[in-house]
Amino acid sequence: MKDIHKLLQNNRDWADRIEKEDPEFFHQLAKQQHPEYLWIGCSDSRVPANQIIGMAPGEVFVHRNVANVVAHTDLNCLSVVQYAVDQLKVKHILIVGHYGCGGVHACLHNTRVGLADNWLRHVGDVMQKHTAIIDAIETDELKHARLCELNVIEQVANLCRSTIVQDAWARGQKLMVHGWVYSLKDGRVREMGIDVGSQEDLQPAYEKALSYVPRKGRRD
Repeated sequence: MKDIHKLLQNNRDWADRIEKEDPEFFHQLAKQQHPEYLWIGCSDSRVPANQIIGMAPGEVFVHRNVANVVAHTDLNCLSVVQYAVDQLKVKHILIVGHYGCGGVHACLHNTRVGLADNWLRHVGDVMQKHTAIIDAIETDELKHARLCELNVIEQVANLCRSTIVQDAWARGQKLMVHGWVYSLKDGRVREMGIDVGSQEDLQPAYEKALSYVPRKGRRD
């Protein structure tokens, strides 16, 4: 219980500090959220969405799951996307993976982790789809990095093909979907070269992003 009491004290200290720094902060925060960004990222505790992009509470709508997957059967993720797009009118959706992802590592090395193995089949499907790219890479470390990147590219494509995003574009709503990978080594994001703002943009952007995936050397 000592650990829980420490968290509660941390919360009180944080709230008191914010109140002193900005007496209107919580009053304004409680009114309504108007984020322009939806972040879909990994559940990994080392990848805090708001901090990475320097945004305050209320500025980023967030969904996280193991290995930042966007599956068409995942009603949790799709409900978040639908609310963000249709109700909050976000302008940008960021799908953000990270180098060193444990879920990606498990798929790459066929390591069983438990119930999550079934979820990680989505990443396994990405690996099988791009076997030629993965097999051509020399080291396990670089294979891992490239699979993290390929997974993000494929999840962007999955999201762009969803009825939610397709309907938003059909009615002329301004909405961009971006693919990023975050590096734990330096705290910086790498763009995957896939930024999609319409149905017509998707295939060219997807092909360009795949062509940018390094076959040799590092991007992370």
